[in-house]
Amino acid sequence: MAFPQQRPQAPQLPQHLLRTVECQQGAVRAVRFNVDGNYLLTCGSDKSLKLWSVSRGTLLKTYTGHGYEVLDADSSYDNSQLCSCSSDKTVILWDVASGQVTRKLRGHAGKVNCVQFNEEATVMLSGSIDGTVRCWDTRSRRMEPIQILDEARDGISSLKVSEHELLTGSVDGRVRRYDLRMGQLHVDFTGSPITCVCFSRDGQCTLSSSLDSTVRLIDKSSGEMLGEYSGHVNKDYKLDCCLSDKDTHVLSCSEDGHVYFWDLVEGSLTLKLPVGKAVVQSLSFHPTEPRLLTAMEGRVQVWGAEPEDAAVEDT
Repeated sequence: MAFPQQRPQAPQLPQHLLRTVECQQGAVRAVRFNVDGNYLLTCGSDKSLKLWSVSRGTLLKTYTGHGYEVLDADSSYDNSQLCSCSSDKTVILWDVASGQVTRKLRGHAGKVNCVQFNEEATVMLSGSIDGTVRCWDTRSRRMEPIQILDEARDGISSLKVSEHELLTGSVDGRVRRYDLRMGQLHVDFTGSPITCVCFSRDGQCTLSSSLDSTVRLIDKSSGEMLGEYSGHVNKDYKLDCCLSDKDTHVLSCSEDGHVYFWDLVEGSLTLKLPVGKAVVQSLSFHPTEPRLLTAMEGRVQVWGAEPEDAAVEDT
């Protein structure tokens, strides 16, 4: 006799608090997993960048060299370098092991909101309130950018880079996607200032959040809007949005102290995760596992799909 087929397991969501990290660097402006998810970076309003162990919540190194609060950071594919950007208008390339500044790059006319390495960490891309994206060669001693993209009519709030594409979000309400191989630019107009942009994990879609408290999913090839997700509050702050590790859920920070999870296909709210009483400033989803980092005020929370993970790891 045939047994009924097992139903596919519902994706697990990181809803159990594993640990809270007291960062002691003022307000945490951004929190980021590194490329393999074993480490996390925190950007502080006290001008420091810190590297932590995710499993233990221990501080591994502090990077000091910015003159004002640090707003974003990224780690290279091989974990040997970090890049960060700041309200001091600079982008810094760091040596992870020594904690030393490798390069300090000036050129932006205002605070730098976002920074990311390309896949090989040969280029750093930075986006600023001055409306430009600057591309910096990490291997040369040149202090000038190799390219400046100045299509935006207002500040750049967010950028992401994939193999041959660059995605930017601007306060002018537009999401721009540059095809760097073909030299093409695709523009999607939202009408509300963009706070965060990202690619889906499968590379087929783009996600953007804006100050009308809405997150939008757009099909890259057709430009069609596949989904609109709302219910959270995002009216005043630059908040992060992202997709879960398997593209099943859309996530967003919220000014009401929660992280919102929506089912990507259905658009329905699946989980409203209570983080605290203040604004959830930043979030980062683990590259391969159901793990989530959130930042609120001076603390970072590490979330997992199962509570017993913490007990196993801490032994």
